[in-house]
Amino acid sequence: MATLEIKRIEENSDLSLLLFENRIQAGFPSPAQGSFADAIDLNRELINNPAATFCARVIGDSMVDSGIMEGDMLIIDRSLEPHDGDIAVCFLDGDFTVKRIIINQDEVSLAPANRKYPIIKVPKESNFIIWGVVSHIIKKLNR
Repeated sequence: MATLEIKRIEENSDLSLLLFENRIQAGFPSPAQGSFADAIDLNRELINNPAATFCARVIGDSMVDSGIMEGDMLIIDRSLEPHDGDIAVCFLDGDFTVKRIIINQDEVSLAPANRKYPIIKVPKESNFIIWGVVSHIIKKLNR
């Protein structure tokens, strides 16, 4: 498992960008008549609890089938209650990893989203915590 570089979100930071007034078609194109109407603050859009929210950059390819690629930035909210099926950052025996959590009655497993990797059954005697739930993925689209 790779170590994640985790950074805290600044509480009072403002990141305002222009907001395109019209929605953008992902299907058949429609005539473009939009304009910039307002600004949005990405911190307000993406972060519900700044004191419990962190960012981490992904290393590795174990979650590619969930759309999480190496270099993507995760927004992790430690205030969210983890549920079965959530994608979470977990601490297991000294290492951080991002996986889909499978919670059964008295057992937790960490499921990768890449067939190259096995499901990790978390032994009861291990040093394990679900550190935070991934709330957003920020991707860079390279040319």
